[in-house]
Amino acid sequence: MKIIATDVTDYLAKAPEDRQPYFSQLRQTICDNIPNGFVEQLNYSMIGYVVPHSIFPNGYHCQPSDPLPFANIGIQKNFIGLYHMGLYANPELLTWFVDEYPKHCKLKLDMGKSCIRFKKPAQIPFELIGLLFTKMTINDWINLYQKSVQR
Repeated sequence: MKIIATDVTDYLAKAPEDRQPYFSQLRQTICDNIPNGFVEQLNYSMIGYVVPHSIFPNGYHCQPSDPLPFANIGIQKNFIGLYHMGLYANPELLTWFVDEYPKHCKLKLDMGKSCIRFKKPAQIPFELIGLLFTKMTINDWINLYQKSVQR
């Protein structure tokens, strides 16, 4: 499922009615906890949280005209997706998250490299997601990204 939207507000308005309250709560949880400097915008046809060019002029190495992506949330056909690049790039953060998840949610963790799939939106562990977003500052992300790209 791809939502065609012009901005974040439009994306939220076009979310399926049955998932809208959970998706909006996920977005608000991120906005309340993400460190200063990240900017919310549409990114890859989802709501994204990026490092703006004003902070990191090089942009994303695959497409330097794009700001450096950090996280995205999106409505997919069968789930709400949270894509957090810090989990992909930082093994310690990933281990912390995997260990903490069962303490916050009764459902089995459904996760790819950076994608967490919430197939039952009512079971999203909002408190854990809030904590996750406090774990990496914008400078932490930029430094980790630069080290990863230089390999």
